[in-house]
Amino acid sequence: MTHELKNVLPPVIDPSTKVLIVGSMPGKQSLEKQQYYGNPRNHFWPIIGEILGVEIPENYTERLQLLQENHIGLWDTIESCEREGSLDAAIRNEKPNNFNTLFERYPDIQLVLFNGSKAFQVFKKHIGFEILTDKKYLKMPSTSPIPGKNIKSFEQKLTDWRVIQSYLSS
Repeated sequence: MTHELKNVLPPVIDPSTKVLIVGSMPGKQSLEKQQYYGNPRNHFWPIIGEILGVEIPENYTERLQLLQENHIGLWDTIESCEREGSLDAAIRNEKPNNFNTLFERYPDIQLVLFNGSKAFQVFKKHIGFEILTDKKYLKMPSTSPIPGKNIKSFEQKLTDWRVIQSYLSS
């Protein structure tokens, strides 16, 4: 049975954000915790820790503060959808978030990274890459712990995600 889900996580962003990481729709654990990347098996926080050369705090508020101090923002392409479980493949009838307003309000975003194929596909279908003409954007390997085809190792994902570093030092 599919359930209609509303994304309760607001964007994590401020005027200093240079890199925006865009997911699809938080999984069940993340929605229950009301935390981005709330599944402890997700590679997102360990990858960020390696890239920034820091230990990731246990406290979620401190995690978000760490991102913002390093000019990294978070949001999702999907505002609401129908889905059974947590798999991106099970997402149906998605309604996108309003990126037009977000990019108008935060014009200094230079890099948009799509965390996995679903985030990329939903953005392409519902929003369009024309909105990103003045920004670089890349589809990244998903940090999800869910096994699937074309899964990369943690080290391979980390290598790809290191593209963030050049935007944080500029």
